[in-house]
Amino acid sequence: MKKNIFTTNNTHTYVIAEAGLNHNGSVRIAKQLIDLAVAAGADAVKFQKRTVDKLAVKSTLDAPDDRFPEFGKTYREIREFLEFDMAQYKEIKKHAEDQGLDFLCTAFDPEAADFLEELGIEIYNLASNSATNIELLEHLAETGKKSIMSTGMADMQEIETAVKIFEKHKTPLLLLHCVSAYPTPLDECNLNMINVLKENFGLPTGYSGHELGYLPTLTAVSMGAVAIERHYTLDNSMTGFDHKMSLNPEDFIAMVKNIRNIEKIKGTGEKSVSETEWITRNKYHVSMASSQSLSKGDELTIDMVSYRNPGTGIPAKDAYKIIGKKAVENIAEDELLSFDMFA
Repeated sequence: MKKNIFTTNNTHTYVIAEAGLNHNGSVRIAKQLIDLAVAAGADAVKFQKRTVDKLAVKSTLDAPDDRFPEFGKTYREIREFLEFDMAQYKEIKKHAEDQGLDFLCTAFDPEAADFLEELGIEIYNLASNSATNIELLEHLAETGKKSIMSTGMADMQEIETAVKIFEKHKTPLLLLHCVSAYPTPLDECNLNMINVLKENFGLPTGYSGHELGYLPTLTAVSMGAVAIERHYTLDNSMTGFDHKMSLNPEDFIAMVKNIRNIEKIKGTGEKSVSETEWITRNKYHVSMASSQSLSKGDELTIDMVSYRNPGTGIPAKDAYKIIGKKAVENIAEDELLSFDMFA
């Protein structure tokens, strides 16, 4: 991984470009999505792997489905059209990693997880609909590999059950607050859950957003989300499950740019005088000045001192260092005092 996101103390937001199924079964489009993620400055690109036979019961899989006739005539045909084989996945994984992107992929069933293990995935991803899939949770936790789990459609008890499975196996876990509504209305984003999850489970927590635009996503970053996951597409008008609610290239690039600016704005949390503040401080802070003229040999008393701009002289907090000392030269009234004037 480019960044260690499995800690609650992060200043860098790990941006996951969720390509998902927006490749439309095309390696060429998958590579274009990867190139876009690189251009935007994302940290990782993520795809999805399903074993179609394990996805639903046979009657559902073989039912007529006319949503995407370009992909197939049944739900099974559509899903199979959108799956890559091992050779294709190796090709797109290499394309991502050669450009410095982490390659992530969601496993929707144990067989898909085994497929990804053979592929060489370092981090497993769990979709929201898998947060209650005990079989899959156990399967992934047993590997000991780090996992990222979305929490949409789950209540706190269900999330706790999942977390305990990973704790049992001492397997690192990152939670993503998520609302599985497509698109998510602003008043349902419930971003306060980011800190609720973090405080309740002591785990690094991020945000997987499905809203139109990206205002809630930027808000999540400002609230401390350690990772951000957003669907993106080459073109919102393309055929497929997620294109319409995905960010287009312009918006995805703008979102990542704004995330990086927010990181700068948030700062380190350590209070100090910044380089640019010193310019203002030196101009407007007060320093010790003479409120009357002093002759050489006069002892400086507090009533001989006033405090004036600029701030380049002796600060008030250091007054005790010269009060009671004698002037080694004549000092005019309203003159900035310095340590070398006294002994």
